[in-house]
Amino acid sequence: MKNKIVLFFVVLITSSSCSSMLDVDSTRLVSEKNKWTSLEDARASILGVYALTKAALGDYNAHWLYGEMRTGEFISPNRQDLKAIGRNDLNASYPALEALSNWRRWYAVVNSANTFLERIHEIRAADNRYTENTMEVDIAQARFLRAFAYFYMVRIWGDVPLIASSREGNFEDMPKEDGNKILAWVEQELLAAGEKLPYRYSANDEQQQGDYYNENSGRWDGALVRKVTAYAILAHVAAWQSNYADAAAYSKFVLDNYSKASIGYISTSTLTNANGFFFNKNINHLLGFNYDWGHVESSFTGHIEELTLAAPVVDKTVPDMYLPKEVILDVFDEMSDERFSIDTLGNPVTENYFRNFNGRYPIFSKIKCIQGGIADPTFRIFSSATIITRLEDVTLLRAEALAALGESNGAILLLDEIRERRGLEKYTQAVNGDLIDAIFLERQRELMGEGHRWYDLVRYNRIKNNDPDFVNLIQSGGIYWPISKDIRNQNKKIVQNDYWK
Repeated sequence: MKNKIVLFFVVLITSSSCSSMLDVDSTRLVSEKNKWTSLEDARASILGVYALTKAALGDYNAHWLYGEMRTGEFISPNRQDLKAIGRNDLNASYPALEALSNWRRWYAVVNSANTFLERIHEIRAADNRYTENTMEVDIAQARFLRAFAYFYMVRIWGDVPLIASSREGNFEDMPKEDGNKILAWVEQELLAAGEKLPYRYSANDEQQQGDYYNENSGRWDGALVRKVTAYAILAHVAAWQSNYADAAAYSKFVLDNYSKASIGYISTSTLTNANGFFFNKNINHLLGFNYDWGHVESSFTGHIEELTLAAPVVDKTVPDMYLPKEVILDVFDEMSDERFSIDTLGNPVTENYFRNFNGRYPIFSKIKCIQGGIADPTFRIFSSATIITRLEDVTLLRAEALAALGESNGAILLLDEIRERRGLEKYTQAVNGDLIDAIFLERQRELMGEGHRWYDLVRYNRIKNNDPDFVNLIQSGGIYWPISKDIRNQNKKIVQNDYWK
């Protein structure tokens, strides 16, 4: 446990530094005394790449501010920086916006993965306990995490530098690369990783033999990327490019094979319980980065609860962000919805997603892992996992792909897979309207607070093409973030994104 605590604080210190990207020496996660010589170094190094990814997602609550706050649906009562994000004023002079405009923390992930891929063969040569099979699986994970970092950056900034080696020279000398070219590279990297990744670790999988690093499957379930993880992200990469034929194919692989990873659909109670889906690691985390309460990984910041919770859930008077009552009613407009619904008098019937609905600030409480997964309003320390994708997400993503391809019957079956699990009647056009609209509405309900909404809105408007303001935002590059002044000062080859000049 001591080593895990030390690693966690190393990551926190690394992610908060303000120096240039290559000042982040990912090999510090391996002891200087041993360096790349032992099985233990290999384990520390690959877990270090995961830790840096988790830090990049949580720093300044980036994942939720990128994915949820920017839509303008969540609003902030009193934080001017969050209000600026909600009105797309991303050049406003606030420390949080400057930090969110800086891609440095993501290049720390890239550099860590690059260093791992270049040096891991040294351990294979030096320690015969480190088998060829384990090295192949570790390489696949490093390639996945590097590719995921680039996919994440392209969605945020569009064109970014492509650095595939830690020895290519100084970052400051690298210009931006076309985002579409990067995504083509990301697809190939994810396919290569998926070929070598197991469905489960330490579970007699042919891709990963024996106990992974001498620990059983319970240690790794939900903590590491798997074969179906690679295909889930491949589906998202394809959908982001409006390549719905490939999105349908990649998501089909996940839906055909998720049982091999012991993944399943989750109930509403599991989704919303304080010690349910978001608490610690969970085998149903198709891709998630957990904060293990038992390993002292909880924190006051870096979780959506910091932004959304307030009284009566925790002892905080006003939330940093909340959904207004009228938005909630527009989204949760079916009375049988287990996630949230109201009766004919306007009183909540189910409150799994929201508390204090009739108060001044409805409290989004779907995710509420306080302390050790208990409901204690007196102490604000959180341990919820950051979830990137899960089975319900991929199911609805495939429904979106099929609907965009004109395969309505298949799309409706998948939409109903989720609707019926949440207490809703099957979809009909007469009641629920346009199929594409219904799918994206269901994504909004099911995935609320998980960082999907902004990217969903971009894809939705690319399909529908009927909102002139949003279409103009897409065509002008306004869907991306500006590049921070620090990055442009460090690297004169980096020019500001056109929309933000």
